[in-house]
Amino acid sequence: MIKATRLTAAAILMGASALSVSAEGFTPENPECIAPANPGGGWDFTCRQVGKSMQDLGLIDQTMQVVNLAGGGGGVAFAEVVNKRGDDNDLIVAASTATATRLAQGAYPGNTMDQVRWLATIGADYGVIAVAADSEVDDLPELLDMIKADPASVSVAGGSAVGGWDHLKVLIAANAYGIEDVRTVKYIAFDGGGEAVTQLLGGSVQAFTGDISEAKGFVDSGDIRVIAVLSPERLPGEFAAFPTAREQGVEAIGANWRGFYAPGDMSDEAYDAWVGQIAALYASDEWKDIMANNGLAPLDLQGAEFESFVSDSVAQIQSISREIGIIQ
Repeated sequence: MIKATRLTAAAILMGASALSVSAEGFTPENPECIAPANPGGGWDFTCRQVGKSMQDLGLIDQTMQVVNLAGGGGGVAFAEVVNKRGDDNDLIVAASTATATRLAQGAYPGNTMDQVRWLATIGADYGVIAVAADSEVDDLPELLDMIKADPASVSVAGGSAVGGWDHLKVLIAANAYGIEDVRTVKYIAFDGGGEAVTQLLGGSVQAFTGDISEAKGFVDSGDIRVIAVLSPERLPGEFAAFPTAREQGVEAIGANWRGFYAPGDMSDEAYDAWVGQIAALYASDEWKDIMANNGLAPLDLQGAEFESFVSDSVAQIQSISREIGIIQ
């Protein structure tokens, strides 16, 4: 059995740094962001919110076109960029810990992280476990007790593929609660958090695992109820009402970084410009407000420092995945 403390430490994957990069010399003519999932999930949020904010701040001159390209837990989008759009200077792609997880597990056949260029982060999104608003489940220990007693009776939906980051978050919580064989946890994968929540509301599954930014709209509409946030302590502001797993006796922490990668053959001039534009966005007061309103925690990494961070994340997740039997 893997120790929960090791899962927790590796799952945090957090840091903070600032790196100034010049954004001069290149302006995208037709800026485009690929969200590797259906509308409504975290990658979709990343593309749309960043695109709108960049235009509002004058960092780009044109409206950012957002293309939803779902499939394979991000693998369809990754392959599209590597195989067909490797030198597109106008293109960026939303990424997260889920991307690093799939790369770590070899789930993008024939693809590796060094085939693309890693741009920058825009923050980190803590994981949540939620139920439908009318669910009889009151808290996280009650849900985990149900899984422990009869794993087949509880299905948990997420927006990442089997073995992906949403899946791992549930396994981290289950492991921390003393469920020794976390492979018994019944996880069902959908193409994005929005689709997973739809299945929850339809009664097809009993719980949802995702990130705070994915859950917020459904909480605001009264459709779902967050029973645990996988943060070290309660989040500030309007999120303070959501209990942490830790305060319920479950030592589970999981933060999902959010950021972007670019085609591997993007020009240095374009790469430096995109890095600088995202850095300028992150430093703005407007983005700080967006982070606060959507539960994003600070994480400020750009360029080579971000690439190193992703490389370390992939190595850590490979270690976790081997220990819990997802990969050999």
